[in-house]
This record gives sequence, structure tokens and C-alpha cells, in this order.
Amino acid sequence: MASYTPTATIDDPTTSTGANGDSPPAWIDGGDDFDSRPLDARLRRARLGLLVAVVGIVMIFVSFTSAYVVRQGLPTFDSRTNSMVHDWIPVRLPRLLLVNTLVLLLSSFTIELARRRAARNVALTQVASIPGVSTGGDEKVSWLALTVVLGLLFLTGQGLAWRELAASGFYISATPSSSFVFLLTGMHGAHLLGGVIALLIAGAVSVLRRSAQSQLIWLDVTGWYWHFMAILWVYILALLEFVR
Repeated sequence: MASYTPTATIDDPTTSTGANGDSPPAWIDGGDDFDSRPLDARLRRARLGLLVAVVGIVMIFVSFTSAYVVRQGLPTFDSRTNSMVHDWIPVRLPRLLLVNTLVLLLSSFTIELARRRAARNVALTQVASIPGVSTGGDEKVSWLALTVVLGLLFLTGQGLAWRELAASGFYISATPSSSFVFLLTGMHGAHLLGGVIALLIAGAVSVLRRSAQSQLIWLDVTGWYWHFMAILWVYILALLEFVR
């Protein structure tokens, strides 16, 4: 005669429930809110888009650099003397540009602090789900707002430098050299203005209480773009100062 032995399974309380019988936090059971893989994928896509944009900007300024160097050695025809003359007059750059450079480098430091804070906030969002763990208070300094102020200060300083050039007789179309000065600094200023707008959007994302991951993506991409703008400006200033 066949025998029958009943069996039963008992769930492990350490895996199915928490210490008080509640469900485990999402960061334990692999919830989407705390899964690092989607964030990493979004960051990679955003950085790839930034890389494409940066390559395009680099190509623009490479072409400007080539034209700048070639134009210095090209003579032009003077109708008054019926001869070829060199009309390249070196431009004496305003010292205010050095002050603007320091301002921009300082803003690169503050945007990096803002970017790292955003990454820290993502980590704190994960830790905050653990019962009994304190994440501490928020920092009082808004590095993002400070970066926006420094960026606008740099653009204002550039405008004052252009006025100083015009006052000394170097207008946009006065000489080929002055035209290149306004072209290179103006194009950089236009791209930096785009970075300021991106910073304002990142600030809006924070004010609207979007997710910490969205804030990190905006600040990460904008921060790297801002670092690129600082490096590009140092290159432009060195080009105008030493290659003339």
C-alpha cells in the first residue's frame, strides 16, 4: 500500500520581509528606482550626445585657427601703390581678458562641485530608504547658482573688453587681425551663453523637484560642457596672445 507524506515550505523571513514583517526596500529587491543600470545608460547616451556636439565645435575652431594662421602671412593688393603689402597689425589684447579667464576657471571649479553634489544626492536617495540611517542636512551653498553668476560675469567682462578694443581703434572690420579677435572671442561667448542656458535649465529641474537622477544627468552633461568651454577659452587666449 502506497504511503503519502505531506510536505510544506516555509519562506525565509530574511528574504521575503523586513525586520518588522514589511516588504524589503526597493534597493534590495532590485527596484527600478534604485537600479544603477538605467542611470548609467542614460548618462552614457547623454555624454555621447555631448561628445558629438563637442567634436563639431572643435572642428569649427580648428578651421578658424587655420584661417587665422594662414591669413597672417598672406599679403593683400594695395591699389594706391599697385603692390602687395602685408596689412596684418597685431592687436594688443586688453588685460581685462586675464581677469575674465580667472572668472571662467573659477566657474569651472564651482560647476564641478555642483556636479559632484548631484551625484552625492543620487547616492543619498538610495541610502535614505534604509531605516534608521540619517543622511544629514542639505548644504547651504548653491554651486549651480554661483556658476551661473560667474558665467554671466565672464560674458559681461567680454563685452567690456570688446568696448576697450573699439576705444583703442580696433573695431570688428578695422583690420584683419581685429576681425579674427572679435570672431574667435564672439563665437566662444555665443557657445558659453548656450552653456548658461543649460545651467538655468538644470536649475529649473532642481526647483521643479524632478528626480535626483534627472538632476544628475543635466548637471553632468552641462558640467563637462562647461569644462570644455574653459579649456577652449584658454586655447583661444593663448592663440591670440602668442600666435601673432
